[in-house]
Amino acid sequence: MKKRIVIALGGNALGKTPEEQLKLVKKTAKSIVELAMDGFEIVVTHGNGPQVGMINLAMENSYEDGDTPAMPFAECGAMSQGYIGYHLQQAIQREILKHNLRRSCITLITQVLVDKNDPAFKDPTKPIGDFYTKAQALKITKEKGYVMKEDAGRGYRRVVASPKPLKIIEAGVIRDLLEDRNIVVAAGGGGIPVVRKWNSLRGIDAVIDKDLTSACLAVDLKADIFLILTAVDKVYLNYGKSSQKGIDMMTVKEAKQYIEDKQFSKGSMLPKVEACMEFVKHRRTGQAIITSLDHALEALMGKTGTVITRKGDVYGKK
Repeated sequence: MKKRIVIALGGNALGKTPEEQLKLVKKTAKSIVELAMDGFEIVVTHGNGPQVGMINLAMENSYEDGDTPAMPFAECGAMSQGYIGYHLQQAIQREILKHNLRRSCITLITQVLVDKNDPAFKDPTKPIGDFYTKAQALKITKEKGYVMKEDAGRGYRRVVASPKPLKIIEAGVIRDLLEDRNIVVAAGGGGIPVVRKWNSLRGIDAVIDKDLTSACLAVDLKADIFLILTAVDKVYLNYGKSSQKGIDMMTVKEAKQYIEDKQFSKGSMLPKVEACMEFVKHRRTGQAIITSLDHALEALMGKTGTVITRKGDVYGKK
């Protein structure tokens, strides 16, 4: 029986420049096509933090020089979806041809509905773009008016609003593409945030957390598995300390307690755990897993990774 899986790629699967990204997606594509060979129906989502920041900065600099028109942030998000999807699509198609699979791959520019009154617009928290020193961040704030915050001790980054995803506008189209045996790259960077204005949709300056959007999409598609691929093989307690301990499985209740104990960093593991919690709360028979790209197949076989469950039942874990 076919299983439907939504794979959320972490930043380690992509690069900060087009050249670096082209190299990294080759490895990513191999893992994705291996799952396709096992019969999975696959949707791939991805982040776009460095890329959308790079595009936005380039557009702003060009506008200030008087050479190009101003480019809204939502349009920059659409551009990042297109070029990241293009790279993933090429790499996946190359692997498909190598294995003579009767599958294809397509990238879908995806919109995600948010509430224009979401409190996130009053408290921007989502990091985008490059890392800066404190002195550089202060200068950028003074010159451009951006909100800059420290990101998990790695430096300062621009932050924008991160509203909650309410609905994947193109979910029905994605479902149809899956049923036609396509591997679909969708909801890149958390999707293009849009709000309703009368009977139409309008883009708004924000970046939706890509893991929460991926969970929303996985619920909409009735996915069997929601797989988040990040830089580590599993979730850890006391990460980076001598008392570090890996978690094989945790319930939603346990995850809530770990969050209260501030075990997970806001800039890295916290949104991933929260997204998995959201998925299993709405998909009782679904399985949410956090692991690394290198261990994706092993995690699906129950050999590694962290499984998040609703009450403690582990579907497929051995």
